[in-house]
Amino acid sequence: MLFYLLKLAIMLPLIGLLGWGALKLARKMQDRIGPAQGARAVRIVETTMLSPTLKLAVLEFHGREILVSASRQGLTRLAEAPAREKVE
Repeated sequence: MLFYLLKLAIMLPLIGLLGWGALKLARKMQDRIGPAQGARAVRIVETTMLSPTLKLAVLEFHGREILVSASRQGLTRLAEAPAREKVE
């Protein structure tokens, strides 16, 4: 019984560290492999969480800004307007 508890005390943190390391590596690789920002046709301008299951997002696509809601049921287009001028 003591041997089992000793193995558990050693292996449980080790497995946690391996999982944490895998997540960090995946995030780093995703940033490197992703396409360049200028090459994308769709850009997310802004997002807002309304509830744990509902999010509003403003997407820019071909000079238009599109307001969509994202929920478990899918995406719904709510409004569309010309894109605003970029202020830098």
